[in-house]
Order: sequence, then C-alpha cells, then structure tokens
Amino acid sequence: MDIHYCRATADEDLQDILLLQQKNALGSLTDEEKLKEGFVTVIHTYDLLKRMNADCPHIIAKVNDEVIGYALCMTRKFCTDIPLLAPMFETADIILPGKKYLAMGQICVAKEFRAQGVFRGMYTYYRKALEKEYDGLLTEVATSNQRSLNAHLSVGFEILQTQVSEGISWELVYWDWR
Repeated sequence: MDIHYCRATADEDLQDILLLQQKNALGSLTDEEKLKEGFVTVIHTYDLLKRMNADCPHIIAKVNDEVIGYALCMTRKFCTDIPLLAPMFETADIILPGKKYLAMGQICVAKEFRAQGVFRGMYTYYRKALEKEYDGLLTEVATSNQRSLNAHLSVGFEILQTQVSEGISWELVYWDWR
C-alpha cells in the first residue's frame, strides 16, 4: 500500500475530507466506537473548509487518489468561525505569548487505515511543510477521546492545560517545533 502525503489542492480533496469527517462525527458513532476508535467533534461547512484551505492548505493522506486521512490547517484568523474553538485561541494567546502558532483544526484517519502509521505520517509531513513559518502547532483534544489524546502525546504534543468549553472538557496541547 502506497500512502501519499500532500496538501489539499482540489475541490475533490475537500469533499473527501467532509465525507470522512461525517463518518467519524460524534453523532455518527456508537458509544463503543467512540471509546475504541475516537471521534471528531466539529463538523465544518464546505465554505469554511475551502476558506481555511485557501489560507493554508490542509494536509491529506491518499491511497490511489482517495483521501484516507486529513489534518486541517487553521490560522488565527479563523478563531471566531467555530465558536467552540474560540476559547482555545484566547487561552493560547495568554500562555504562548510571542509564539507564531498554527492550530491543527482536526485530524482524522479512515477506520480501515488506522494503526498503520498514517496519523504519525500526516503529522511528520505537517511539521516538515510548515515548521519554517510557525513556531509550533496547537490543538485541543476532548478529554474523553483518550485514543486521540494518547496519539497526540506520542508524536510530541504536550498538555498545556485542561479547560471546559460548551460543556466539553478539553486538553489544550501544543507541539513546540523550536
């Protein structure tokens, strides 16, 4: 199996991201699947995903031209587009003063490609593509999503703090590239 890591460039890439997002959304999974496989919390509109991509193209993993994983790039200017994420940016501005960071808007790997290094491969590509422009990468992981939290810690993220937003407990994590 040949996995190709690249930036999203076509509308089809964005449509594939949205399909994968829907399959792994909190409301699409059983409680057992959420616990075992993890989940995504935020559902993006096509318009928002496209605007984010125009600003900083998303990272994708492909097999035979099919998107099998994605890691969304989200610059500071989108901090108000997803109200659930606004507190993440507010807190980061306080605890990461002077840092030029990028927010990882969401990461997801298709179920049939998990535990094959795709998550780590996307993050490796992410850093290689963007470390000259940014000091590090910031994201939040739902405290209840232990699979995702453990995966983030394994690639180099560190927990900055726990915070609650809209009734959800989040681990604010940062990967310092400097």
